[in-house]
Parts: sequence; structure tokens; C-alpha cells
Amino acid sequence: MKSVQELGERKIIDILLKHLEPMPNMAIPFGDDVSAIDIGKGKLAVIKTDMLVGKTDIPPNMSLWQAARKAAVMNISDLAAKGVKATALLMAIGIPRDFHQKDIEQIAEGLNAGAREYDAYVLGGDTSEASDLIISCVAFGIGEKNRLMLRSGAETGDIVAVTGFFGKPSAGLRVLLLGLSAPPKLHKTLVDSVLMPKARLKEGLSLARTGAVSASIDSSDGLAWSLHEISKASHVGFLIDNLPTAEESRQFARMHNLNSVELCLYGGEEYELVVTVKPAMWEKATKNVPLIRIGRVIKERNLVLKMGKKKLPIETRGWEHFKTSLTKS
Repeated sequence: MKSVQELGERKIIDILLKHLEPMPNMAIPFGDDVSAIDIGKGKLAVIKTDMLVGKTDIPPNMSLWQAARKAAVMNISDLAAKGVKATALLMAIGIPRDFHQKDIEQIAEGLNAGAREYDAYVLGGDTSEASDLIISCVAFGIGEKNRLMLRSGAETGDIVAVTGFFGKPSAGLRVLLLGLSAPPKLHKTLVDSVLMPKARLKEGLSLARTGAVSASIDSSDGLAWSLHEISKASHVGFLIDNLPTAEESRQFARMHNLNSVELCLYGGEEYELVVTVKPAMWEKATKNVPLIRIGRVIKERNLVLKMGKKKLPIETRGWEHFKTSLTKS
């Protein structure tokens, strides 16, 4: 029997799903960003749950307020990737015995701030004693069935695009966890990208209204992993020829002799949307959302990065609990 460290988070999820009986006529199959229940009249009740754990998810210098806000934002982001606005959140909080009243106040204020930033409300939840801080969130929203942007609709020839640049959080984590240095302005930009993530809610809602998006995913586990997830769900491949590396990430990589491609592809924590767009509707999609074109969908089930004359495989990796650790190498 393999240990959970050998299995990794994705294999653990696969094992769990194999032992669950699918609900008849599931509105969204297992394996997407969210789940849903058909409530009739073309509407879906869209649900997401995700948790934040102190030991694995809260880096040094992240306040309890920021951690609680992030717990809300990361769930709102998953709904946004489907084109759905979260309207309500429920929170289950595991609280260590050594916490104080001020700690609880920070958590409550952070949860409220994260929800209200995106016009949602925390309705309540549960608390319990725990050996580590746990903030588990359930996000709920109502979506239009015919506008939902799943992972499974990408087709050959579609344009691959993202809502922003990648690599800043990966660099920022190296500042926070490994103590790597950066000039004050760059330091703030990189660290803020980790401590204060943003959900692309306006972009997700706008793109869903256009009907131009054939597949969509939240990129919090990394650009490479997001592309592989769409590839798996849509049975297609990708040729990426315009890597969306943030200039701040390039600058940091030059300073510390790091690989900026690695920071961009395999870091995670961006909370950007990775989408495929029907070519004939590109102008409509980008009218209100400044998408960055990064490549195209291909028929072959390969993920390839084209850099000049070189073609490199995009590996199936990103942030994965039980397996991933950050080191100077």
C-alpha cells in the first residue's frame, strides 16, 4: 500500500471519487472546479468547497486576517472560472487552543472582507477545536445552465488565453519561505501577490455572457496543471507559443539565477482564469476582458511549449499537497 505522500493529492482525489456513487443526471461531472444541482428553469445551484490549513497554506508574514480573506477568495475564484457569482459563503473553522480573542476577531474580519469584496455574504458555519488552524469554506451561487464554462469544451483550433501574467506568487513564496531578497518595490509586489490574491470575478462573468469561451479553469494550482486539466477533460492538446511570464518574475529570476519558465508554468497561486476561446468570437471575448493569447488547441493529446525553434513538453506538475515542497533548488 502506498502512503499518502507517494499518492499525492490528485491520486487521493481519484481514489475517493471511485468510491462515490454519482448523483443521477449530475449537472457538472466529477473533476471540474465546482459542483452543481439542477434547480430547474435553466438554473443551477453551483457549490464549491475548499479549505485553508495553517501548516501548509499560510506562509510567514501572512496575517490571520489575510489568511481568512484568502479562504473566501479562493472559493469565489473557482465559481468565477465557471462564470458564476458567489452570493453566500459558509465557514467551518478549526481553532487551536492557544488562540486568543484578537485572533478570532482577525479571522472574522478577514472572512467578511473577502466575501464583501466580491459582493457575497458569510451566512454562518461551524467552529471546533483543532491542532492547527483550519478554515473550510463552502461557496454558493446561482448559474445559468447554458452559460456555464466547464473544463470539457475545448476544441481543435480554439485560442488559449489567460486573464493575467504568471510567476509573481511563485517568486513571492521564495521571498517568504526561503528568504530570497528583492529590492523594496519588487519585494512588495511579489509578496502582495501571495498575501492578497484576487479573484477574476468580473472577467469570468463577462466571458460567460459572451458565449465565446469553450473551456475555463481557475489557475491556482499552476498554469501547467490547469492546461493539463483542460486537456484531460476536453481530450485535446495545446501548443503554447507565448508564455505569459510576469516581468517582475523575470527580474527576480535573473537576480537569483532561477528559471523564469519554471516560475511561470509550475508555481501556482495566481488565481487567473485559463480559457479556450472560439476563434470567430475572439473579438467579442476581448471587448471587455483584456485576455492574453498564449497558444492554441491542437488535436494531439500533447502539451508543448514552443520557444523560438525549441519545442519542450509541458510537464504534468504544479502545486500538489503531500508531494510539493519549496526548496532553493
